[in-house]
Amino acid sequence: MFTDRLQALTEEVQPKVVEWRRYLHQHPELSFHEVETSQFIYETLQSFGNIELERPTKTSVIGRIHGRPGKTLAIRADIDALPITEKNAFPFKSQNPGVMHACGHDGHTAMLLGTAYVLSQLKDELNGSVKLIFQHAEELYPGGAEELVQKGVMDDVDWVIGAHLWSPLPIGKIGIVYGPMMASPDTFTITIKGKGGHAAIPHEAIDTIAIGAQVVTNLQHIVSRNNNPLEPLVISVAKFVGGSTHNVIPGSVEMMGTVRTFNPAVQEEVAKRMEQIIKGITSAHGADYTFNYIKGYRPVINAETTTKIMEELVREIYGDEAIDYTAPSMVGEDFSAYQQKAPGTFIFIGAGNPEKESTYPHHHERFTIDEEALEKGVTLFSRATFRFLNQDA
Repeated sequence: MFTDRLQALTEEVQPKVVEWRRYLHQHPELSFHEVETSQFIYETLQSFGNIELERPTKTSVIGRIHGRPGKTLAIRADIDALPITEKNAFPFKSQNPGVMHACGHDGHTAMLLGTAYVLSQLKDELNGSVKLIFQHAEELYPGGAEELVQKGVMDDVDWVIGAHLWSPLPIGKIGIVYGPMMASPDTFTITIKGKGGHAAIPHEAIDTIAIGAQVVTNLQHIVSRNNNPLEPLVISVAKFVGGSTHNVIPGSVEMMGTVRTFNPAVQEEVAKRMEQIIKGITSAHGADYTFNYIKGYRPVINAETTTKIMEELVREIYGDEAIDYTAPSMVGEDFSAYQQKAPGTFIFIGAGNPEKESTYPHHHERFTIDEEALEKGVTLFSRATFRFLNQDA
C-alpha cells in the first residue's frame, strides 16, 4: 500500500533527521546570519534529487517538488538560533559561544529536511507541488517571513502549514488551535527625562525613578480597567534602567517592554492609551518623555478549513488521545505573514519529557527536545502533503 511505502521512507530517514538536528544544534547562527546553516540545507536538499532549489535571500532556501499539474502546498521551517549561552552538557551542545538553538528551530529544520527526502522519492504520486520554505530570522523583527512574502514566495501557494516543537506539551500530543493561536508581539520604549540631584534633597530634583514607577503601575490599569476582560491583552515592562549609585537621583530613566494582543483594534487603542498615561504622569510632575511603539508580527490565526484537515489527519495517524486542544499563547510567531497570502495552520508537536530533561521553557539555557518528536513532524508533514494535494481539500 502507498501509506506503507510512505511510512517505510519516514522510518528510513529518521536516523538522518536526528543526525541533522544534532549537527544544526552544534552550529547555531543568529537571525539574518544563517550563512552556514542555509548552505547546509541547500547541499542536503541537493543530494536528494528531484527538488528545484532557489535562494530568494542570502540566508534562506526554498525547495520545490513538482508532481502532476495541480495546486501547491507550502510547508515552513524556521532555521535561526538565539543569543543565549547554552548550559546543556550533551555531546552535541552548541560550539558557537553565546549562540544556541533554544527554541527548537534545529528540530524544525531537520523535520522539513526529512519531509523533503520522503516527498522527493514520491514526487510522481503528487497531484500538485509542495514548496519547502526554510526561513531565516524568525526570532528578530521584522522577521524573515515578511521578507520572503515580499519576494513572492507565497504568490502561487494555495495552503500553508507549519509546526513548532513545544516543550510544555508532552511527547505524543499534537496541539491543535482553531482561530487565534499566537499574539501580535509589539515592543515599546519609554524615556522619562527629569532633573537629577542629591537623593537627600529630593525637592530640588525631578525624580525620574518615582515618576517611572508610577508609569509602570498605571500601565497595568489599561489591562485591568480599560480593556474588555474577555479580550486577551498583556502589557509587560521588562526593563527599567536608571541611576548609578545610592545617593543620586538620575536625570533620566529608560523602560522597555512588550504588548501582546490578538485584536488589531485593541492593539491600536492600547498604544494611544499608553501615551495618554505617560504624558499625564510626566506632565503632572514636571518631567518630559519620549515614547516609541513598534508593531510586531501579526497574530497567528489558523484557518478553519486547513486546521480541520490537520486535526483529522492527527486522529487517523495517532488516535483521538493524541489531540490536545491547546490554549492560545501570547508568544509571537512570524508564520502569520504567510497566512496573509493563503489559508494556513500552525500546530504544536509535543516535545516535553521529564525523563529526558526536555521540559525546560523555550528560550532557556537548558532547553532541549525529546527527539522522538521529530518522527511525528516528518510523518505529519508528509501525510499532510498528500492529504491536501491528492484530495479535494
